[in-house]
Order: sequence, then structure tokens, then C-alpha cells
Amino acid sequence: MINLMDIHSLSDFQRNVRAHVEHLRRTRRPEVLTVHGRAEIVVQNAAAYQKLLDLAANAAAIVGVQRGLQGVEAGTGEAAEDAFASLEREFGISERP
Repeated sequence: MINLMDIHSLSDFQRNVRAHVEHLRRTRRPEVLTVHGRAEIVVQNAAAYQKLLDLAANAAAIVGVQRGLQGVEAGTGEAAEDAFASLEREFGISERP
């Protein structure tokens, strides 16, 4: 959720770039920049953005595992041998000697 204190006009951001960058670094919260009173741009500290990307990737992995478990419970899953064989073919992986 965006904090109302983190909504600024693009003009204010342009006039006070250093202060905004320091605020972004310190709080790690994104700022919403407005143009003519309407939200147009979101800016965020790079480290906070990377953390957001990492969280999204982890969430996607968890969803994938949950779907797999649901498939097993429903009896629609694929046997491990078949799944590994399919991956080996798809990625050109040969069995180890």
C-alpha cells in the first residue's frame, strides 16, 4: 500500500532530486509521482526493487510447488521418471554414466 506521504508531483521530484533519492534510500518505500494530479510514475530504491523481484520469484516457485502437490493429490501428476525424462529431452541432458 502506498503511503500518502510518498506521493509527490514530478515537478517537485525534479526540483528536489537529492532529497527524494535520500528518502527512497532511507525508507526503501517507493514514491508515486504525479503529472497534472494523476499518478504516472513509480520510483524506487534499487535494493528495495531487487528485494521485491526476489520475493516475486519465490512466490512464483511456491505457487508451482503448490500446483504440483495439488496434481499429486488429484491423481493428475506425472511420474517422476517420466518428468525427468521429459526435462532431459527438452534441455538436451544425457544420463550420467
